[in-house]
Amino acid sequence: MTYDTVVFDNDGVLVGRTRYDVLREATEDTFEQFDVTDFDPDHAHDMTVGTTPGKVGGITDLYGLDARAFWEARERSLSLAQQKEARAGRKTPYDDIDELESLDVDMGIVSSNQQETVDFLLDHFELGHLFGAAYGREATIGSLDRRKPNPYYIDRALEDIDPGPGRILFVGDNESDVVAAQNAGIDSAFIRRPHREDWDLNVWPTWVIDELADLHDICEG
Repeated sequence: MTYDTVVFDNDGVLVGRTRYDVLREATEDTFEQFDVTDFDPDHAHDMTVGTTPGKVGGITDLYGLDARAFWEARERSLSLAQQKEARAGRKTPYDDIDELESLDVDMGIVSSNQQETVDFLLDHFELGHLFGAAYGREATIGSLDRRKPNPYYIDRALEDIDPGPGRILFVGDNESDVVAAQNAGIDSAFIRRPHREDWDLNVWPTWVIDELADLHDICEG
């Protein structure tokens, strides 16, 4: 089995994940931008991870905030926080990222992170030349419903790459990545980065790999 196109999740696959406390602080800063200082800690958590359009609407209503304005500010705050982490050397590409330079396939990125963050990281680490398409989320509440396992952004990336009839592989570090690949009708590889070494999968990827170097065997046969 060989592949002509490989699409990657970004955080936890190509670059390190951002610490929760960094994201949480950026969310709290967003509340404070709207002069809300007595927010419920659970609401700050809910607006940091696992957020849904319903949660955004419900929580902003409780504080009398415009949901759209708050969410756009939240997205900007989290993106800037991650950019700061990258500039400080605390969010960096994995050591095996250079393996992609010699991987003879078309490549793309599909991330549930903000598009602004994806674009910054590719530019900052000079990786953009490797990928024919790189999709993150728009800074809208509606984009939350397009996150994986929804294949929406995978489909958009493949439209840009235009891979033709060859086989396509999606590489991720979350079960939602595996399900998104299934929903897109393509194969999947689950990469066991350090934060996933002991993770018990409840889904069945096509492949389980330990590092990006493994893709040479998978893709080139």
